[in-house]
Amino acid sequence: MSIPDDVRERVRSPASTPGETSPAEHSREEHSQRINQLRAGVLGANDGIVSVAGMVIGVAAATPTLSAIAVAGTAALTAGALSMAMGEFVSVSTQKDTETAMLQRTRRDLAERPEKALEDLTVALEETGVPRDLARQAAERMTAHDGLDAHARVRLGMDEDTIASPMHAAIASLVAFTIGGLLPLLAALLVPGGWRILATMLAVVVGLALTGLISARLGQAAAGRATVRTIIGGLLAMGVTYAIGSLLGVAGV
Repeated sequence: MSIPDDVRERVRSPASTPGETSPAEHSREEHSQRINQLRAGVLGANDGIVSVAGMVIGVAAATPTLSAIAVAGTAALTAGALSMAMGEFVSVSTQKDTETAMLQRTRRDLAERPEKALEDLTVALEETGVPRDLARQAAERMTAHDGLDAHARVRLGMDEDTIASPMHAAIASLVAFTIGGLLPLLAALLVPGGWRILATMLAVVVGLALTGLISARLGQAAAGRATVRTIIGGLLAMGVTYAIGSLLGVAGV
C-alpha cells in the first residue's frame, strides 16, 4: 500500500543529511519567529500606550503641574517597561525550560526505549487519521531521518529549532513598551495645559488604532473590529483614571 501524498510530504527526507533543516522549512521557521516577535511587540506597545496614558491623564486631572505629570509619566514608563521585560523573561524562561525538559525526555526514550518511542509516534500519526499500517511506515521513516524532530513536531506540537529566547523576548517587550509609552507622555509634556488631556487622548487613539490594525493583520482578522475594540478599551481605561484623578484633585489629596 502506498503512502498518501500528505503523509509522504511529512516524512520525505531532503537531500541534506539527517538533522539538517531544508531551505523551505528554515524559511517557514524564520517567518513564524518574526510573526511571533512582531505580535509580542505590538502587544507590548499597546500596554505601554494604555498604562502611561492612564497615569498621565490621571495626574493631569488631579493637578495641572507639568513637573508632576513628567515625574509620574516617566515613572510609569520606566516601571512598566522593566516590569514587562521581567515578566516576559520569566514567562519565556519557564516555557523554554518546559520544552527543553520534554525534548530531553524524548531524546532519552529514543535512546533507551526505541520501540516504545516508535509506537508512540505511530499512535500520534494514527490520531491524525492515518491508517495504522501507513502510520507505522511513516513513523519508521521519520525516526530514521530525525526521530527527535519527528516526535517534537507530531507528538509535542513544537519545533526544537525555534524555542524562544527569554532575553530576546525581554528586550523586545522593553523596547515595545517604551515606544508605546512615549507617545502619550510626549503629547502630555509638549502640548500646553488647556489642550494637554485632549492631545494625550488623541495620541492614544492614533497609537491604539495602529496597534489594533497591525494586530488584526497579523492574526488575519477583521481590522475594523479589532481596531475599534482596542480603542474603546484604551478610552475606558483613560476615563477611569481621569475620574479618579479628578476626585483626588478636588479632595486635595
